This record gives sequence, structure tokens and C-alpha cells, in this order.
Amino acid sequence: MAIRAKSYRYTISVRWTGEKKGALTADGKPPVEVATPPEFKGHEGIWSPEDLYVASVNACIMSTFLAFAGRAGLAFEEYESEAEGLLEFVDDRFVFTKIVVRPRIVLRPGEERAKAEEILHKAERNCLVSNSIRTEVALEPTIV
Repeated sequence: MAIRAKSYRYTISVRWTGEKKGALTADGKPPVEVATPPEFKGHEGIWSPEDLYVASVNACIMSTFLAFAGRAGLAFEEYESEAEGLLEFVDDRFVFTKIVVRPRIVLRPGEERAKAEEILHKAERNCLVSNSIRTEVALEPTIV
């Protein structure tokens, strides 16, 4: 029986590309253009850190649901989810105070709604991103 690792590292790079824009890269993955959002005098139509933050929670809940649904044998035809993050000015700084995730699941005939709901709530409780939101951020700068 294989033993799974207890820790993993994810390395992401960002490079400023001009104005209030940059490019995220990671080995083996396509780059993602990112920018300051329009609300902070940034750019329309480009993913912002705020978008990616909310998207990370939404995608994590979906992928965790898919894992648990697969193990439980839940038969469904569609999974679609919208997430909305509320960014507020609290104690002299901006913080996300709430993220609401609205999944829509279409079950195959004969599946129990209660089973799907139970798996969905289990996925939310076990989503590693939403469980890590208060993660310490440490800076290790190099300034030339």
C-alpha cells in the first residue's frame, strides 16, 4: 500500500508586465494574465487577485465534492456553481468578510437529494482552500 505525502508545495511566479498588470506562471501550466481590478483604478476584463481568491474557494469546493461524490457513488449529470465574495473595509483595511457559494447539481433519476446535500456540506467542510483562508503570509523579499 502506497503512503501518501503529508505535505505538498505549489510554486507560482508573477511577473509585472506594465501598468497595473502581470502574468502568473507555474511549471507545465498556461500563464494567466492578472491585474488590479477596476474598483482600485485597474483594468477591466482581466483576472484580479480578488477574482482568483473567490474562484479558488469555488473551484476547491467543486473538486472536493467531485472526490466525495465519486467515493459515495453519487450519480449526477451536472455541477455548476457561482460564488460571490464580499470585500469590505474593516479596521482600516480591506478584507473578504464572506464568500457565498451557490452550487447547482442535477442528479440522475433515482438519486436522493439528501445524499447529494450531505456530500456537498462535507465537501465545504473539507475544502482545503476555505479551511486555509486565515493562512499566515510570510514575505521573503529580494530587493536589488
